[in-house]
Amino acid sequence: MGPAAGLAALLAVLALRAGEPAGAAARGDTFSALTSVARALGPERRLLTLLRRYLRGEEARLRDLTRFYDKVLSLHEDSATPVSNPLLAFTLIKRLQSDWRNVVHSLEASENIRALKDGYEKVEQDLPAFEDLEGAARALMRLQDVYMLNVKGLARGVFQRVAGSAVTDLYSPRRLFSLTADDCFQVGKVAYDMGDYYHAIPWLEEAVSLFRGSYGDWKTEDEASLEDALDHLAFAYFQAGNVSCALSLSREFLLYSPDNKRMARNVLKYEKLLAESPNQVVAEAVIQRPNVPHLQTRDTYEGLCQTLGSQPTHYQIPSLYCSYETNSSPYLLLQPVRKEVIHLEPYVVLYHDFVNDVEAQKIRGLAEPWLQRSVVASGEKQLPVEYRISQSAWLKDTVDPLLVTLDHRIGALTGLDVQPPYAEYLQVVNYGIGGHYEPHFDHATSPTSPLYRMKSGNRVATFMIYLSSVEAGGATAFIYANFSVPVVKWPTSGYMSMDRNSADPVAQGLKTKRSQKPKASLGEEKEELPSGREPCQHCLFLVKGSGLYQGTPEILHCFTSNHQSRMDGQYTERSKKARGRSFWG
Repeated sequence: MGPAAGLAALLAVLALRAGEPAGAAARGDTFSALTSVARALGPERRLLTLLRRYLRGEEARLRDLTRFYDKVLSLHEDSATPVSNPLLAFTLIKRLQSDWRNVVHSLEASENIRALKDGYEKVEQDLPAFEDLEGAARALMRLQDVYMLNVKGLARGVFQRVAGSAVTDLYSPRRLFSLTADDCFQVGKVAYDMGDYYHAIPWLEEAVSLFRGSYGDWKTEDEASLEDALDHLAFAYFQAGNVSCALSLSREFLLYSPDNKRMARNVLKYEKLLAESPNQVVAEAVIQRPNVPHLQTRDTYEGLCQTLGSQPTHYQIPSLYCSYETNSSPYLLLQPVRKEVIHLEPYVVLYHDFVNDVEAQKIRGLAEPWLQRSVVASGEKQLPVEYRISQSAWLKDTVDPLLVTLDHRIGALTGLDVQPPYAEYLQVVNYGIGGHYEPHFDHATSPTSPLYRMKSGNRVATFMIYLSSVEAGGATAFIYANFSVPVVKWPTSGYMSMDRNSADPVAQGLKTKRSQKPKASLGEEKEELPSGREPCQHCLFLVKGSGLYQGTPEILHCFTSNHQSRMDGQYTERSKKARGRSFWG
């Protein structure tokens, strides 16, 4: 993927979660699916309507107050106005005794704001929770890391990678949108509260810079101030070991809030530390980026999300070619599938235009009411985790005839039996802000996994379809093969994640396994390559004549026991998923 496509799009900030049927909103996972971005506009439009009514009411009230002000002012401007006029004397006394009291204690203002508050309370249950704000902030930091984005540029709405003196534009949104000082402060504060000063400092620095530039221009919607940003940034620098910066910022804070005793004590503390250790005066904060998931392959997969890795071009290797695929199936004779070989070792194939626009939209529509936060297996439990940000839904074949048609199409292309009980139900996955799935195995690798105790056996194949393109970024990265596949609308990644279950020694002719009930990501495990096992480079793909279906269990285990991949991106409907068929919406 070229530099211009090397960024996961960041246009959406918050979206309502679509976790239950009929669009019922559930709070706490708004940030984890972008398919609900449109739904997020609904509550805000209702709030805008309420605010418009409030403004109109206030405008009418202010017009009336202006009329009263102008009337009284005109009387005072005429110095020759005789108070001896009994009518004027009466109105003066009436104004002072009655009119001014009615103006000051008018119920109109309180009624207007009460209507606005009541309307907000009705909408409030549909609004994102604080956990969504935290998740969205962490997503910005994740994209900042994966694509090496410059924070100062992000604040201006520019998506740039800055490496030394080299500046690379990664994404050009159709509409330039910049962040406010309060926006930057909220991102920095999330990192600050996590003790992540590596991310907190640049975001708080930008907040301080923007607050300085607009000091005195108070905005109703802002939660923070210059003092708040200075306070957090000073302590972040102190925690990072830069006492001199902490002291300088603390002194600046006292210029705006000289009566703050806590900050005054901090200044004395910092001055004492510097007096005891003069070398701290020139110390600079050198903070290592936290490796929260503790991934050995983090640098590798982040690099693969930015580039195609070692992916060769077609003109360099003649063996990379395009053709029409029928797999000797009568079902595909009149409409063969467009096949593109994109990698040889392991053998990777993309099938283009596997579904059309209407089918893709229909699948997304069927899944959207049932999307819930994606989970992973943790012993006997299914838990949402930070290293998998998405929402997913399971669809049975009985939901719509289209799914039966797709079953036939998949079976014809792959030669696999995708009917119950040999394949799992269709799973549709939508990724959230900075959505991703870090390196993982599709199949179960731990003997304690519940998947080993299921009659259906372990997973042997994965079938994936991209249901939409992305504006920038997004890729499926193959860690040990050192290449990635960018998100392109509707190519079908024919890679297979092979393994065998000890309770299924002949792998049932290599049919994909389907559980009798839809399981939420059962057996998908987050783990590094087990010690003592080398990554296997023979991840086979579904193509005619590969001899795939005649392989022995031992060969199959060699092919795929160590297969890993990673998805990363924003505004992306793409993923690699569980046993059987997976479609991404």
